[in-house]
Amino acid sequence: MNNRKQDKEERADLGDLIAKSQKRKLRARKEENSGHLWYGLGMFGLVGWSVAIPTLICTAIGIWIDTVFETNYSWTLMFLFIGIVLGSINAWHWVKRESRHD
Repeated sequence: MNNRKQDKEERADLGDLIAKSQKRKLRARKEENSGHLWYGLGMFGLVGWSVAIPTLICTAIGIWIDTVFETNYSWTLMFLFIGIVLGSINAWHWVKRESRHD
């Protein structure tokens, strides 16, 4: 009878210990990601490259079309706009994805 009571107490203590440890880890993860300068700079870089790469690729395609085909329209400007829109959607996706991990 005494052993059962002791086992229950040990399990309760172990459960409390695990719960405290888990809370500590979750708090540390949250503080690690949201409070550091490097996290902010990394997010800034991620957003920047998410917009810059599609914009540059689309602009290059527009320049190529303008040099190969003679048209009355500026394909470079149209593809520049398309690249900015695609890059902005891409950046929004990444920011939303990263903010879910906090």
